[in-house]
Amino acid sequence: MKKLLPLLLCVFSLTVLSAEIRGKIVRVADGDTVTVLDALDGAPFRIRLDKIDAPELRQPFGPEAAAYLSALISGKEVVIRFRKIDRYGRIIATVYHGGRDVNLLMVRAGLAWHYAYFDDTPAYREAEKQARAARRGLWRQDNPVNPYEFRRQRKLNAK
Repeated sequence: MKKLLPLLLCVFSLTVLSAEIRGKIVRVADGDTVTVLDALDGAPFRIRLDKIDAPELRQPFGPEAAAYLSALISGKEVVIRFRKIDRYGRIIATVYHGGRDVNLLMVRAGLAWHYAYFDDTPAYREAEKQARAARRGLWRQDNPVNPYEFRRQRKLNAK
């Protein structure tokens, strides 16, 4: 990965001028991470969906979140509008398919939290509020544990 990072950063810097990538989703890793192949040159980019945090695969509703995201976009042409690169080398972006905000669809379905700590977009805040009220997806649980807390607890328990 360390050898690949300079190449990705070079390709990414060329693409930054347009602030978007158009391509095909070739992998859904979980409910908020995908890989897209750039339509221009076939370069793979790992994308972390912006503004949301989906349950981890080992959490309740984690597999459902990944399956839902896969059904929405796997193998499909998408537009990736990105904001930045995270510390893991993933592009933080909003994914669009058919003109629809896929990240927002995940929140509406009750399969992801709105990542309110990093974002205050009203549409996302309202989508989570409605999903909670309707008890969709993970909101059917009495006390769902957000992925951040789940990861933190796993790290503490591993020590």
